[in-house]
Amino acid sequence: MDVLDFVDLERFPITDLDSPRGQAVIAEARQQVVSLGAAELSGFITEAGVAALVRDAEALAERAHPSGGMGTAYLETPSDEWPEGHPRRHRMKFGVRAVGYDIIPRTSPLRQLYEHPLVTNFIETILNRGPLFHYADPCGALNLAVMAEDDELQWHYDQTDFVVSLAIQDAETGGDFEMVPKLRSADDEQYDRVKRVFDGDHSEVVTLAMTPGTLLVFEGRNSLHRVSPIQGDTLRHVGLLAYDTKPNTVSSEHLRMNRYGRTEVFAEPPTTWPAA
Repeated sequence: MDVLDFVDLERFPITDLDSPRGQAVIAEARQQVVSLGAAELSGFITEAGVAALVRDAEALAERAHPSGGMGTAYLETPSDEWPEGHPRRHRMKFGVRAVGYDIIPRTSPLRQLYEHPLVTNFIETILNRGPLFHYADPCGALNLAVMAEDDELQWHYDQTDFVVSLAIQDAETGGDFEMVPKLRSADDEQYDRVKRVFDGDHSEVVTLAMTPGTLLVFEGRNSLHRVSPIQGDTLRHVGLLAYDTKPNTVSSEHLRMNRYGRTEVFAEPPTTWPAA
């Protein structure tokens, strides 16, 4: 089966974006990005496709490396130059598990979707930032993010201009993607509003449904966001598809060790885990 059979091509005709339907999808997605900072494309993957992705994710989950601790919204070590109680010094819990690209088999439908040029072209057309390149990082180009009970991602801003994710399986409870759209700008951090969110004021928070099969194109550098705490025995699975507007982007060995528990990478994805 061609992996594009898992895409609802009637609703999202990525094989013919010049068609009237294709142009309408692109226009709507771009408008969402302008107004909300995110294009939420629910139903991008068919029910049969979601079922295949769930089977794939459940098999991959045992390969996930856990990482966690306490972090800030700014993904930095807090400096004493900020006073006590300042948002830059506010630490919050995070916990997530990641399966790196280099150990995702070539038969994985998630990998095949990420590597398909028409999927890349679709995302590139929505973002309208010029050519997109797959991340060159052998671990970070594609991840399966696995979250179990008590895992969560703290309120934070991304350090990249955009992130593309594919919802595969919901947790029983929690695991909501919550955001405050375009909270800060390049010249105004809006610390007072950030602090109100940290203090529990969710009047500006938008929750995106992220039902399984949803493709999310998210500009998270200026939109504060988090994944709420997971509850229950069902794992939350999300594919993280990494692109950049410049070629040959890679991560540091420090980041690899923190996220994947290793710095060595596989030249060819193993078919079993642990690798022989």
